This record gives sequence, structure tokens and C-alpha cells, in this order.
Amino acid sequence: MFTRCLVCSRPFEENDLLEHLPRGHRLAFDPEKGRLWLICRGCRRWSLVPIESRWEALEELERLTRDQARLLTRTDNIALMRVGPLEVVRVGDAALREEAWWRYGRELRARQDRFKKLSAVGSIGAGAAIMGTWASGGISFVAAWLLWDRSPDFVTHGARWLRFGGKLWAGSASCPRCGHVFRQLRYADRGDLVVGPGPEGGIALAVRCPRCGGFKEGGLHLEGFEGDRALRRVLAYHHFAGASERRVTEATRLIEVVGGSEKIPSKILRDGKRLGDLGRIGAIALEIAANQKEEAELLALEASDLEERWRREEELAAIIDGELTPL
Repeated sequence: MFTRCLVCSRPFEENDLLEHLPRGHRLAFDPEKGRLWLICRGCRRWSLVPIESRWEALEELERLTRDQARLLTRTDNIALMRVGPLEVVRVGDAALREEAWWRYGRELRARQDRFKKLSAVGSIGAGAAIMGTWASGGISFVAAWLLWDRSPDFVTHGARWLRFGGKLWAGSASCPRCGHVFRQLRYADRGDLVVGPGPEGGIALAVRCPRCGGFKEGGLHLEGFEGDRALRRVLAYHHFAGASERRVTEATRLIEVVGGSEKIPSKILRDGKRLGDLGRIGAIALEIAANQKEEAELLALEASDLEERWRREEELAAIIDGELTPL
């Protein structure tokens, strides 16, 4: 069994899900023709597993994907699935329902890892500053404690501001009830945003007018493309610290219970809810659902690229297997 990519020599990661294929986190297989490849995450090239090492691994992989896989996207010839940490390209039909939204949970978990690293950087920097000034007698105990306690927040808040800025939305829109002109919305006021079902199954944002107090008949309403974009931005800002594995799992389970990401707006928002009242799990589920369309489009592009790669690799595999198989 290969331990490194045949093209760039990058080591294949170990996996503990497949007894007969313990290497690789991205795999491709064709159960009908008996092909099995390890896909390198570095150069993205495919390494064909030798015939003598395939059969038990193919049976194991087919059983695992049939029982546990989630279908992310598909083309006419291949399906991209996920099983735990593994991404699997299956040639042929996969009798599963597409769940493109499911992969977005990884982005939330990755954010949490980045947030922890930023917090650690802030603590290390504060520790170095405290030690230097303490040695010279330039800082009191109370000041040192405050610096140590708040420095991680300074770093993470700064990183969030650099990423998003302070404005959620900027433009010019008038309240239909009193004519008050809205020029901007700030992330700091996101707790008062009302999120509700929009036209054609979408999501809409609403802000109460500060002059007349109008909301349904007045205020600011963002719908369609503008509303979707604003919602994705405010939720990404709101969840800058990411989410734990447990919360992502609970959010994806909520999406499954309501029948899919497209039903989240009508099920958990109903007549509209303040973002601050959604609760942690509901807000995470809403972000996953809000990004479903974009995620599906990205996955479709990835699947198209994988299908093109599969066609080339299949031609090579047919030649190699034809040479090595007794006639």
C-alpha cells in the first residue's frame, strides 16, 4: 500500500476508518470496474492502488459509503461524498440525497481553531509585556492582571474588525412610513436585527425605524440578493469564534429534523425573530442554511473538476490494469 503520493511524494494521511486502506483522507473508487485511487491533497493527482491491494479495501469502502456517507454533490458519472474525515469520490450512481449544506459545518469548526490560536497569541504577547514591565517595576499587580485578562479579547476583536470592518450594510433607503433615511447598519447593533422568511423561500432582514418606530409598515427591509448577502455577513461576524463539534452536530441535526436547509426559514423564523433571540444552535443552523446555495455551487464546480480528472485517470488505469491482468 502506498504511503506517499506517486507524483509529489507528499505523505498520505492516516485514517482509522478503513482497515484495508489505512492511508488517505480523500479517495476515489469505481466498484464496477474495481478501480481504487488515493488522491493527494497537495498536487491533487490520483495514485492508482495496485490490484493485489484493492479488493478487500473496495468492499470495505463500498459498505462504509453505503451505510454512513453523506452525498455532497454529484454529476452524471461521479458522486462526492463524505464519511467522517474522509472525502470519497464514487464512480457511478449513489442512491443518496444531496446535502451540500452539511460540509459547511467544517468551516465553523475551523473558525473555532483559528479563534483559539488568536487568543493564545494575545495571551503570549501579554505575558511577554507583563514580564518585561514587571522586571523594571513599570506595572502594578492590578494593571498586570487586567492586561492578562483582556489581551486575548483585544487580539480577537482586532482580527474581527480587520476582517469585517464596523458596517454590516451601507447605502440609502427611506422608511416608507415616515421618510427617515437609513445610511448604514453596524455590526454592533446586530442583536436588534429581525430575521424572517423572505419572498420565494428566501430570508429577509428588517430593522425598526428609530424615528417612527415602524417595523412591518416602516423601517428598513433587506430582501433578495441584498438580504442574503447581509445575512451571511452578519452571521459570519456573529460566529467569528466558530462553533464546537457538538454544536455543529446539533445544528445539522436540527436541519435534518425540519427536512432540509431550505425549510429552516419557515420552521425556526416563522413571523420573524430578533437575531439575539435565536439561540446558539438556531443561529448556527441559520448560517449553515444561508450558505447552502453558495456551498452547492462551489461543490458543483469541484465535482466537475473531479469528473474531468477521473476521465484522465480512468484511461491510465485501463492501460495499467490491462497490462497487469492476465489475458
